[in-house]
Amino acid sequence: MAAVGAAAMALVLSAGTATAAEADGSLSGSLGSLGSVTGSSGAGSVGAGSSIPESLQEDPGPPPALRDDITAAAIVGEKSLSAQAVQLTVASPALRREVTVQVLLPADRSAPRPTLYMLDGVSARNNGSGWMSAGLGDAPGFFADKNVNVVLINGGRASLYADWEQTDPKLGLNRWETYLTEELPGLIDAKLKTNGVNAIAGNSMGAQSAVMLAHRNPELYSGVAAFSGCYSTSDPLGRLVVQTTVTSQGGDPTNLWSDPDGPEWVSHDSVRNAEQLRGKPIYLSVSNGLPGEFEEGSDDVRRLYLGGAIEGATNVCTRIFQARLEQLDIPVKVDYSGAGVHAWDYWRVQLPKAWPTLAKALGLS
Repeated sequence: MAAVGAAAMALVLSAGTATAAEADGSLSGSLGSLGSVTGSSGAGSVGAGSSIPESLQEDPGPPPALRDDITAAAIVGEKSLSAQAVQLTVASPALRREVTVQVLLPADRSAPRPTLYMLDGVSARNNGSGWMSAGLGDAPGFFADKNVNVVLINGGRASLYADWEQTDPKLGLNRWETYLTEELPGLIDAKLKTNGVNAIAGNSMGAQSAVMLAHRNPELYSGVAAFSGCYSTSDPLGRLVVQTTVTSQGGDPTNLWSDPDGPEWVSHDSVRNAEQLRGKPIYLSVSNGLPGEFEEGSDDVRRLYLGGAIEGATNVCTRIFQARLEQLDIPVKVDYSGAGVHAWDYWRVQLPKAWPTLAKALGLS
């Protein structure tokens, strides 16, 4: 526990005076070298070593079995979850397996409606989204009276919802960007008879991924909301966050985008590529890592110490990203919500606050 917290706090302290002042989005300031944390002697380089002690890594279980007979993306199953919700089973050539998505239907289904895609954090489960749980994200409760299709992605554990260059022994085959941007939208649009307008949102790893997918696919998403994320991949801070995300579940970052000095680390960096978000409503939120209203009376060391350190790091990340957007004169709504740690309670509170921004993006305001 102490080692994880120390790594996260070192990240916060070393990045605390960074600024986003370069025209190309690179960071200047005293980021310093994080080589000792990442297991590499180079500042911000990424290797196979873990930034999370093995004793604290989560076990994702065996990778899903792959199939060679899936040649076309298709919805192959449907299960009713409630009057508002269904679970669809999708055959994905990109992922070479069947995956599920949960869908919240619009309150009024008499006309085509827009679609909001929602991503989970690092521990994303294969057959369910944390956003669906009343005790976590409580999306069903919030969207009950909204005229929007909400597609909650299942799976993607520690993947950054990206296309990996290599299959990982622990995390399996990850071609999530292809699935999310090339396969799933067409299926959803046809199945739900949408109006073709999309936005995307996510928490933690899903926050980084939502912004990443939006900047890499600007024609697909009209707006984005991100709660407690980090948004760079090619500077020391971003590389450490990526390494921590992947290795927290036992994955190997060298299977992601291979050469950390190669073009993929730059092309996935939302700070460097912020210009691609111009014209889109953007909502960001983060707490400061100190115990907040949901920690009153808590003695949960992991939540207080590790969750606090991680949220402190994402606070730095958010400020860097905000500075870059403002440098480019790209409007952004940011809620620095005060005390709070890296936990679902705060993301559940943020969803209604983000809705005006998302509603604007979806043409609902």
